[in-house]
Amino acid sequence: MLYCLVRPLLFSLDPETAHELTIHGLARAARTGLLSLAAPKIAACEPRTVMGLSFPNPVGLAAGLDKNGECIDGLAALGFGFIEIGTTTPRPQPGNAKPRMFRLPEANALINRLGFNNLGVDHLIENVQRAAYRGILGINIGKNFDTPNERAAEDYLTCWRKVYPHASYVTINISSPNTKNLRELQDADALDALLMQLKAEQARLADQHGKYVPLALKIAPDLEPEQIQSIAALLIRHNIDGVIATNTTIARDAVAGLPHAEETGGLSGAPVMEKSTAVIRALHQALDGALPIIGVGGIMSGADAREKIDAGAQLVQIYTGLIYRGPDLVPEAVSNLCKPQPT
Repeated sequence: MLYCLVRPLLFSLDPETAHELTIHGLARAARTGLLSLAAPKIAACEPRTVMGLSFPNPVGLAAGLDKNGECIDGLAALGFGFIEIGTTTPRPQPGNAKPRMFRLPEANALINRLGFNNLGVDHLIENVQRAAYRGILGINIGKNFDTPNERAAEDYLTCWRKVYPHASYVTINISSPNTKNLRELQDADALDALLMQLKAEQARLADQHGKYVPLALKIAPDLEPEQIQSIAALLIRHNIDGVIATNTTIARDAVAGLPHAEETGGLSGAPVMEKSTAVIRALHQALDGALPIIGVGGIMSGADAREKIDAGAQLVQIYTGLIYRGPDLVPEAVSNLCKPQPT
């Protein structure tokens, strides 16, 4: 309810400035206890077991909103069943040149070309260790922009080893359109080699730390049907624990003619809903229950969240919808996905 008063102020600012102010404000409100007084009421929900983890509700925060893990406790107070932070990289990097984030309010959409701007995996881990949150925490990992694809596995393995003790699950991000040639890692041979190395390291890390941390892959919405089939086969072959569908799209047909529509980068929000859900539906058929799908892309309402589940997802994540709808979207989505539970 309060967000309708704050949103005009935030939307009067540059999108990246508004984003930073929101993250810092939420973090400060969580530290002082003020956020708990205004936190939305979340419907009681039967926990769901996915990837061997028990999720208190099926609505999570997608990666990208809190790249450095600076606001874990503040975001947790909004009622998410799980939180995914990152994308983080082995070394800090500034990302692409500004401006690099653009609102398309007529379409409830954003375009960003941030380029994995973050303070590095060691900084993220320090923030995770400081957080009071003890719920399900996903950590999304990527490669540095100047690491060639031939050596990308080294970056992913570096992050994998460092975040392993601190994560409930880890997501491999090979689908951002904002790091040059990154999506080439979705090609069959490159993906096969990457997944083989990460799974081998997962077994070693599980022995070392005495716990098994699930591994998920995040894919793009701009895949051809045969690519989806190929990726599904590789996920099954390598016993990957989950798949997140999808990242942002490079397509612009849904926003053609709108201000900023021709900016390069990934388009998120309402225009990607249909494309993302179609990928979920195709994956669901190709995987035939072999591993769970987390649906993300264009969820702006509880009904949108339900559509992802009906298409074959077990869990959902939101990001751009939170910017346009505010925190009320979280309880709305939870209520739409959960059977009423006795209190």
